[in-house]
Amino acid sequence: MTRSPVCPKCSGPMEDGFVLDQTYGANTQSAWIEGPPVRSVWTGVKLKGKERVPVTTLRCSRCGFLESYAIPGEG
Repeated sequence: MTRSPVCPKCSGPMEDGFVLDQTYGANTQSAWIEGPPVRSVWTGVKLKGKERVPVTTLRCSRCGFLESYAIPGEG
């Protein structure tokens, strides 16, 4: 994110980051996927043809509040 937001809870400074998803043999950034989840026997959830947007998470350095955004082109 390009702005310098303040925490909506305590007005402290917010810093950019992301939430880590750990899977077998990989570390990835969380993502927003359009539509409801559709189960897959092989992969857990079907993703083919769905929009995927990385999730950026801001953290207040004062109180620890987290606020997440899925902004296309960021992450």
